[in-house]
Amino acid sequence: MARFLIPFVAVVLFFLETEFSLYSPIKWHGHLYYLVPRFLIIYLIFLSIYYDRKRAMWYGLVFGVLYDIFYIDIIGLYTFLYPFICFIAGYTVKYIHQHLAISTILSLVLVALLEIVLHQFFLLISFTSVPFTEFLNQRLIPTMIANCIYLIMLGWTFKYLIEARLLKNTSRLTL
Repeated sequence: MARFLIPFVAVVLFFLETEFSLYSPIKWHGHLYYLVPRFLIIYLIFLSIYYDRKRAMWYGLVFGVLYDIFYIDIIGLYTFLYPFICFIAGYTVKYIHQHLAISTILSLVLVALLEIVLHQFFLLISFTSVPFTEFLNQRLIPTMIANCIYLIMLGWTFKYLIEARLLKNTSRLTL
């Protein structure tokens, strides 16, 4: 049963992103602000940091393909970016401490990197014409605030869920 817990959480987060995106954009003081939930990639980053980078990259590849197929019709963008973000997270954690605060900051930086790369790619192929300053004010900053709140609420849960799975694997191997 515990074997399926990590993929089950990933699938639930994959579908929850679309549910939370229904609440975006938010109109506040006459301006529209877009909140993009990035629950799955944050979970994959935590998986890469606290469990196994290769497994996180495989999950990133699978969910990247699913994301490309279901949501954006450009096959390969998320398929490349999700495993790449997991690779960066797993590689970076070799040189820094795996403390929850550090992991949270790293996750937010990588989500910002993902958003910026996506925006620049969409600008390159003329899929969007939103200038960077407008993107920064109306999408990136609100997205980062929303994902920061999400990480504060659930980051420790991800860490302990993944570590509990890792401890089960370790105890099974030593028996």
